[in-house]
Amino acid sequence: MEEGSAPVRHPRHIAIIMDGNGRWARARGLPRSVGHRRGVEAVRATVRAAGELGVEYLTLFAFSSENWQRPAEEVDELLGLLKMFIRRDLADLHKEGVKVRIVGARDNLEPDILSLLEEAENLTCHNERQTLIVAFNYGARDEIARAVKRIATKVACGELEASSLNDEAITAHLDTAGIPDPDLIIRTSGEIRLSNFLLWQAAYSEFVFVPMNWPEFDKSALEGAIDEYRSRDRRFGGLSREIAS
Repeated sequence: MEEGSAPVRHPRHIAIIMDGNGRWARARGLPRSVGHRRGVEAVRATVRAAGELGVEYLTLFAFSSENWQRPAEEVDELLGLLKMFIRRDLADLHKEGVKVRIVGARDNLEPDILSLLEEAENLTCHNERQTLIVAFNYGARDEIARAVKRIATKVACGELEASSLNDEAITAHLDTAGIPDPDLIIRTSGEIRLSNFLLWQAAYSEFVFVPMNWPEFDKSALEGAIDEYRSRDRRFGGLSREIAS
């Protein structure tokens, strides 16, 4: 670093919308299931790369609350891959000091899925090197609605004063309570939308949309997105550095 230069900013928390497994498979004349399996390989590579690059928090949009509407065969495939990932990779994540957090609704989940999610959280709860947040059965509007219900219950019981409610109070009742908002949100496949992902938390996030499909995403792509993030001027409603100076 040159004398007098500002330190290079690094995203503390990166969230990724992993999109394009089916398109990757279709472009190669393969079943969508093959694309999903290749997507799991990309998950492994990205979690490893994020750790190597010093990313403290990594959130992956694994399964949305809307994904249940997909054909039953595909839903079963996705759930099977989730189970396989936890069973095969949890021990390694634990050994590497990765804490696993699951965000999303848990009501009405099948017992075997619920027990696996709880096992991942309980085993790794004391790890501190990195936090991997898996958004499963997750929808941002549903998350906010559930938070509002919890707050309303506390107000009705006298545990909270309605007059004391503010941004911090709502944040504290979200699934992501205790996790910093994402600095950078990446979406693969060239789509340019959030798709009901972290709507509250993304208020001041930077966005990078990459044209490649998720199975093609790797450390180089992650580094490219981080480089793009570093070039941004994050103002949080204030003046840019150039104007302020």
